Amino acid sequence: MIKHRGRLAALVASVVMLAGAVASAPAGLATPAAEGLDAQFAATHNGPQQYPNVFIEWDVPITMSDGTVLKANVYHPAGADGQPISEPTPTIVNMTPYTKLVSNIADSALAVPGLADTLLPVLQNLDFSPFGFSSLSDMMKALPGGAARTFGVDRNLIRGGYTQVVVDVRGTGFSQGTWQVFGEREQLDGVEVVDWAAEQTWSDGKIGMSGISYSGINQLHTAQRKPEALKAIFPIVPGSDLIRDVAAPGGALGIGFIPAWLLAVDGAKLLPDLVSILNGKFDWIWLADRVRDPFTFFNVLIAALTTPTVEQIPPEMAAILDDESPLRTAWVGDPEQVQVPTFLYGGWHDIFTYSTPRIYNAVDVPAEQKKLIMGDVYHVTLSSGLGQPGAPAPLESLQRAWFDKWLKGIDNGIDRYDPVTLWQQGSEQWTTDVAFPRPGMEYRRMYLDPASSGTAPGARFDGSLVTEPGAAQRVSVDPSLTTICSRDAAQGTAGLIPLPDVCAKDARISEGAALTFTTAPVTEPTRISGAIAAHLNTVLDATDGYWTVTVNDVAPDGRSTVWTQGQLMASLRAVDDSKSTRSPNGDYTDPYPFLTLDTRQPVVPGEPTTIEIGIRATDGVLLPGHRLRVDVFAGNFPSGIPLRPLLNESGLRTQHLELDPARPSWINVPMDTDPGW
Repeated sequence: MIKHRGRLAALVASVVMLAGAVASAPAGLATPAAEGLDAQFAATHNGPQQYPNVFIEWDVPITMSDGTVLKANVYHPAGADGQPISEPTPTIVNMTPYTKLVSNIADSALAVPGLADTLLPVLQNLDFSPFGFSSLSDMMKALPGGAARTFGVDRNLIRGGYTQVVVDVRGTGFSQGTWQVFGEREQLDGVEVVDWAAEQTWSDGKIGMSGISYSGINQLHTAQRKPEALKAIFPIVPGSDLIRDVAAPGGALGIGFIPAWLLAVDGAKLLPDLVSILNGKFDWIWLADRVRDPFTFFNVLIAALTTPTVEQIPPEMAAILDDESPLRTAWVGDPEQVQVPTFLYGGWHDIFTYSTPRIYNAVDVPAEQKKLIMGDVYHVTLSSGLGQPGAPAPLESLQRAWFDKWLKGIDNGIDRYDPVTLWQQGSEQWTTDVAFPRPGMEYRRMYLDPASSGTAPGARFDGSLVTEPGAAQRVSVDPSLTTICSRDAAQGTAGLIPLPDVCAKDARISEGAALTFTTAPVTEPTRISGAIAAHLNTVLDATDGYWTVTVNDVAPDGRSTVWTQGQLMASLRAVDDSKSTRSPNGDYTDPYPFLTLDTRQPVVPGEPTTIEIGIRATDGVLLPGHRLRVDVFAGNFPSGIPLRPLLNESGLRTQHLELDPARPSWINVPMDTDPGW
């Protein structure tokens, strides 16, 4: 049963449409079981703390088993005299590639008396939506929603009786070594840091892990290896299957995110420790390591963009396309091995949307020991809106409650928090449920049909989405830069570029480059929850092509809002059935492509070729009068771009869908209602 948290969030809808959403909300709304817990958690985190001060140990060396020295800042609870307390405490570890210097700068700013109390409410109330830039508002609201304190250091957590250890990942910040980008040795470091922290005199031996993005991923990597001292984790916007999340989603390079991200980490790791230079203690091994490898992974990025043919792919690039290589193995996680209490926060438009719900379902602990929140956010707008009426508490408050329960044994009710808390697209409200996908979903085929729906006059082609296959017709689409103005572009660039609402919240401009297929309007609320799969009968004029599919909610006024998307290179269409899921009729619900050179199958030009595209799991409700739409594109720049050899083979030529009742194309959608289309 859905349980309503009691707030409608006005992101893009008008007052009239919001009123309609309330009137048409799905039946069965009820008071959440966790009613009042969010306020309690916020009060605990923001109220008076056990200790008045924080004492910092700077650049504490931690020697790994291979001799590499990592550097950590250790934040201790301190008494009125400013000195660290003598009692051992639970310890929270955050391992970051973005340098603990950045964490310290953010912490220092928030520690200025009165600044956080003044600044965060101002950011929370900034509203650029009247100017058509609500995404900019969401960026500002991320800090008061919890991103500011969960990124690195939370002084209220420390004053509440925790020691916090922020460690530069090997090869980044002030730590020695070569940056491994989640490699095997880096994952071992996580275990060794946890073991080191548990053995210190200021630690009581109970360790938790925290952090955002990269620091969320390495929480999972560490937990998979089961260090005895690790008792709980709180990953925020984490990934697990990094190939399919960001490195090569659908077999294309995540060009919108990867280059900027590599530049940020590689640039930051070259910043020297100025204090050590001034006091004559400069780490010359650090310098030698940076000289040896100044720009990690840029050689792979350059190869991906410049290698002309498949036969010329260099070994460092081939390793990413080989599912048995050590790097590829390290990048595909195993969350089934996580057996500690795990609280996950993700977003429907995050770069890790594919992984986050899968992680939640895979973690092997009882229901009271794992929780999932999915918000209406991009990667850099994470936590936007949290702490507002009807929304979950800010992330730092939830994190504090999680650690209080599982590291201190405080019975604060966090184990009774609803298993999943979901921003429901369409109704634009926070809801809770017992599982994701929601119970009661039934997969249904919806066929792509050439008959005009009459709802997409600006599209490259306006077709229908129906329950039975119809007439035969070939429809064609070309690669286009129109996709720059799209929600997919915002998602693929992690939300770093605040696109206007006319692009990010309405697909009608980008649909000028799409084949659209739209249902009749629903007459009653129709929930969709879970992964979606597209089965396309395609024809190419080249040996390769790049397909992108979005699933949209079309309002009565014509606005087309993207809920989720998926993509696939045609030559990488081979599916690993052992890791895929199907509905009872045998249709894929979540096809899992191999994405390897060994399984690559060049297309025969002119011949029909079946493509199975996995579309990221989503959750939403079609309100009465709304329609479901599928958009099919020949690309999604700047979110992704085919690897250069595959791009060359595609020739950026026109791509075709062969709409044929004998070999139909469809999407497989999880719904709770037969809409009677």
